[in-house]
Amino acid sequence: MCIIMDMMELLKDMSPIMQALLATCFTWLITAMGAAVVFMAKSVNRKLLDGMLGFAGGVMIAASYWSLLAPAIEMSEGMGIPKWFPPAAGFLMGAVFLRIIDKILPHLHLGFPMQEAEGIKTSWRRTTLLILAVTLHNIPEGLAVGVAFGAVAAGLPSATLAGAIALAIGIGLQNFPEGIAVSMPLRREGFSRIRSFWYGQLSGMVEPIAGVVGAAAVMLSMPILPYALSFAAGAMIFVVVEELIPESQRGGNTDIATMGAIAGFLVMMVLDVGLG
Repeated sequence: MCIIMDMMELLKDMSPIMQALLATCFTWLITAMGAAVVFMAKSVNRKLLDGMLGFAGGVMIAASYWSLLAPAIEMSEGMGIPKWFPPAAGFLMGAVFLRIIDKILPHLHLGFPMQEAEGIKTSWRRTTLLILAVTLHNIPEGLAVGVAFGAVAAGLPSATLAGAIALAIGIGLQNFPEGIAVSMPLRREGFSRIRSFWYGQLSGMVEPIAGVVGAAAVMLSMPILPYALSFAAGAMIFVVVEELIPESQRGGNTDIATMGAIAGFLVMMVLDVGLG
């Protein structure tokens, strides 16, 4: 609670774009903190990592509804069209957008062999493909935080500054295992600790960019806000189902990964409902 109040005090007089930039820099920082674990260990327990990946998925599922879809549905009332249409259309567009990028951008999910690399065929190294996989993952997260702060500027009752900050904190929490998931494999493959950390934190750099783009888009055209909120939700759900859940279950620690997802969902729900 103290963190929320301190961040509200810091952000309340800033423009939504600046708010989104600072909030996503915070989520980037948490990614870097996860990557910094490489300075303390060369590997991480697979059960622990699977639990953290499940936690990340649970956070994103909860955030997709309470922080994004619910405000989008509320904003859609009185637009002269069925109120389900903007959130449904935006949700579908977000998922399709991520599917197109997933099909084009070469990347490799954590724990997968090279022959299961996705996207356009390339001769890029395994380490590059791992970094790109997490970078792809971070696009909808930064976008979600950006449009959440844009929604606050629209004056929507269900979109509050505390709620947007809670979303940023939730995204930050689940970024920690993502930083680990990049830096640790790089260390095992012979990279120095410094290089492993550098590439681990680099995967989170896309979040401030996506956050500013999301906030700027909704500030320029408020009518697209319900579409933008649900677009971010669709993109996040795509990442959870296509990447996080399979990765967390692949090591055989299904119960741990599942309970991690439950814990992540619960934490994000409490943050958003209790503080938003």
